[in-house]
Amino acid sequence: MTQSDVARHLGVSRTLVSFAMRGAPGVSEDMRRQILSAADALGYRRNIQAADLARKRPTAVGLHLVDLHNDVYADIFSGVQEVLRSNDSRLVISVNATPYGPDPRALDPLFEAQVGVIIAATLLDPGERVRELNRRVPLVNVTRSVPGVDSIHSDDISGGRLATGHLLDLGHRNIAHLCGPAFEGHLERRTGYRETMLEHGLQPLIIEAAGFSREDAAAVALKLLASPPGQRPSAIFAHSDELALGVREAAASLGLSIPGDLSLVGYDNSRVAGLHGIDLTTVDLHARELGRAAGQAAVERMLYPASPAVDRILAPTLVTRASTAPLH
Repeated sequence: MTQSDVARHLGVSRTLVSFAMRGAPGVSEDMRRQILSAADALGYRRNIQAADLARKRPTAVGLHLVDLHNDVYADIFSGVQEVLRSNDSRLVISVNATPYGPDPRALDPLFEAQVGVIIAATLLDPGERVRELNRRVPLVNVTRSVPGVDSIHSDDISGGRLATGHLLDLGHRNIAHLCGPAFEGHLERRTGYRETMLEHGLQPLIIEAAGFSREDAAAVALKLLASPPGQRPSAIFAHSDELALGVREAAASLGLSIPGDLSLVGYDNSRVAGLHGIDLTTVDLHARELGRAAGQAAVERMLYPASPAVDRILAPTLVTRASTAPLH
């Protein structure tokens, strides 16, 4: 089924059908609706790749998400979609096979779709591998910075400092940082924590969970919090809200109250963090704004492929809720 078939069915020109399909000016809304309705009834499916060839420029943007279930990536998606809808660009999505795990073929569906730019949120590959992928198809790297590649990210060192400084201001000194496995380019939050602790003459305590799930965090937090009151941390700064929720579950299973026995700070400002009864103090990295900035960078990269790589940094903010309290 082609546009010519749709045109013959309605008795109009193929050019008019093409204009209607592209949303171009010069076609009345009534005629546009007739054409789209007829195309749907006849089973027409637009050949986007052929349309891109006709335009002599790509319009498709790929979006890679490392975790489909994390609110952060849902918000990034919403921000990207908001920009692309207003720029006549289509969106093709791929998701990591294993959340926060190695997936060497993660971008293959986007390469096969012949997208013009890939927005990657988040790549766990070493920087050199990211640059190699960028040479194949231009990347907009979200949530981390890679020199030579368009990068849109939050200032996670500052965010780590905000979280740790908040707990220090409340009088806590025995503060642990609970995080997942280390990946190149994703160490800034722990760096902000470590630097702030050392500046205050305190010994950092970094605890790595086996992964980035709530269950991973709960397993390691159970061991950490099982010590007597004088030996266990009085506060924990978690790498993400998801990990913080795992800490919260571990504390509850040990009969510890938050914030009475343990002050807790997360990171991301996910939707669940603000729920009544959770009330998690957290660092907001402004994920939707990251998505909007990434979408705009992708559009500009397609329009100006030879322009220098951009590195845009957003400032995080601390959102104080009921999960933190002064040390008593």
